[in-house]
Parts: sequence; structure tokens; C-alpha cells
Amino acid sequence: MTRWRALPSVLSVVTALLVCFVAIALTRGGFGTALDAYAAMLWGAFGDWPRFFDGAASGVLLRPLGEAGTKAAILSLTGLSVAVAFRVGLFNIGAQGQMMVGALTAAVCGASFSLPGLLHVPLCLAAAAVTGALYALIAAELKRRRGVHEVISTIMLNWIAVAVIDNWLVVGPLRGSASGDNSMAGTAEVAPTAVLPLLLGTGARLNLGFLLAIGLAIALAVWLQRTRHGYEWRAVGLAPEAARAAGINVGRRMLEAMAVSGALAGLAGAVLVLGTEHKYPATLGAPYGFDGIAMALIGQGHPLGVLASAGLFGALRAGGTRMQLFGVHKSFPELIQGLALLLVAGRLIWEHLLSKLLKKKVAA
Repeated sequence: MTRWRALPSVLSVVTALLVCFVAIALTRGGFGTALDAYAAMLWGAFGDWPRFFDGAASGVLLRPLGEAGTKAAILSLTGLSVAVAFRVGLFNIGAQGQMMVGALTAAVCGASFSLPGLLHVPLCLAAAAVTGALYALIAAELKRRRGVHEVISTIMLNWIAVAVIDNWLVVGPLRGSASGDNSMAGTAEVAPTAVLPLLLGTGARLNLGFLLAIGLAIALAVWLQRTRHGYEWRAVGLAPEAARAAGINVGRRMLEAMAVSGALAGLAGAVLVLGTEHKYPATLGAPYGFDGIAMALIGQGHPLGVLASAGLFGALRAGGTRMQLFGVHKSFPELIQGLALLLVAGRLIWEHLLSKLLKKKVAA
């Protein structure tokens, strides 16, 4: 069944798309409207190719692709954050809080220092990764020293981050100062040297964070599958007692994985701030940290699977706004994502059906 590993996720996503398509058809006037709404979502996600071939400017392709790639980058990083913790048997639900800590760190570093871009951007990214890792290590240490389950501690740490960052620091000591009668929400704007470089020019928001997410996903896949450390992480996740009996330092490997997990979530916050927001906003907005759980589960915990699921749902979210033209709320892609996640959770059904099909194929 190894060669069919990705099929449950693929079938879940396809089924979710079909069910939601029928839902639009039943509630918005028929299958014609549903087809138009899905077409609008796809053109908003992957570029309006019909208009482009009719002579429209390249912006009809670059802007949608840029939005899709920008969202996919953040979803990839938070998904990788959750997936790395999965590998050692930990369920990191705290990616949202770690992302907030990283985002605030990137915003402060971006606004407080005056450095060349070649130094400023890496400094902000590194600082966000470090603070995200440190915040995740709180939960890891609580588990190692006191046996506190990471699900409980990471959920609590999420709310602590909201209370401290959104409800105090961003509206208080770190609030940006405005000139004259103007008011400002959030922190001060980051310096131009801290902004992530654009990849498709000024016509699209796609930035260096997209390449960073792809590079980290590939690096993690190689690390987990081709290195001794990666093997030990996987051994700890599959059978911690057996790994301990084999001489693997289980506690240390859990700390390492949780630190990497937090660092990835912190980087997601930095990409959001340095790539598109250019400051820490009044509130961080979309719960990308929680969405990372969906990306990790749909991607089945594999870095490349996470990258693929994040790419798909980042694109669908980018195109979701165009569905409003047909009376469908812009958050509809999130419904598709939720239904796909629900179906992935029932993957035993898919595996049972696939095994029956394989037996029939062999018998024939």
C-alpha cells in the first residue's frame, strides 16, 4: 500500500470539491451557476487564461498566481511546523501562537534596525525563527520535565500569545506612532530593506517567502528520509520505548523536533509581516497556524505532501473572492478544506476500498 499512500488524501480532496460543487448547484440556481463559480475560483487561483489569450495584460495571470503563492507559502510553513512535530509523536497545536511571536519579532527587527537588505532580511527571518523555537520549547520542556501533554500546553500558549501580543504589546508599548491627526493600528512599518524581495515584479505580491517554503520542504524531506538524525526522529515517533532501548535519546530528539517546529511557525509569521503586511497588524487575522494542522494531516505528515496541499488550498483561497460574483461567500474554499480534512480523518475507509480494488485486480 506504500505506493498508494497519497491516494486517500487525493480522493478526499476530490470528493470535497464534488460535494461542495453540488452544494452550490442546489443552493444557487443549478449546475450552470456552480460551474461558473468554480471557473471563477480557478481563474482567481491560477490566472485568468481566457482573458489573457483574448489580449489582456499579463497582470491577469501574475496577480492571481502571486496571491496563490503568497498564501501557499504561509500555509506550507505552518503545515511543516505541525508535520515535524508529528514525526516524533508530538501534536503541536501551538503553531498559531508561535507564528504570532515570530511575526512580532520580525516586525520589531524590521522597524528598529537600519541595515543593508542582504543583512536585514536574514536577521529578521533568523530572529523570528529563534523566538518561535523558544516559544515552542516551553511546551516541550513542560512535557519532558512534568509530563504535561503538549496539546494542553500549546493551546494555552496560543491564548497567552493573543493576550500578550494582540491585547497588550501591539496596542500599547509597541504601537506605531502616527503623525498629525492620523491614527495607526499595529506596530510601526518595517524598513524597506527588511521587505522580502518580490519575485514577479510589482504587479504581484509573490515574494521570497515562496521559495523559502519550497526550499525548507525539500530540505526537511531529505533530512527525514536520508539522515541518521531524521531516522531517529521517525523512530521516536513510531515507537519511543523501542527507540530508547536502542540507545536513542528520546527526550532530546523531542526537544529538537519541537524547536524546529516552532522555528518554522515563527518563519511563517515573518513571511506574513515582511512579505505582505510590512508591519504587525492590529490583529494577525487569518488563523494560518491552525490551518497548518489541516495541511499536515491532508499532506499525511510528509513535507512534500504538506507542500502540495498548501499549494492547492493556497490557490483555492486566492480564487475564493471571485466566487462572490455568484453569491458564494469568499470563505467557501475553507469549507472545501474542512470537508477534505474530515474525509482524510476517515482514511481507513479509503484504505479498505483501495485494498478491495487491489485484491480484485490481483485476482483478475
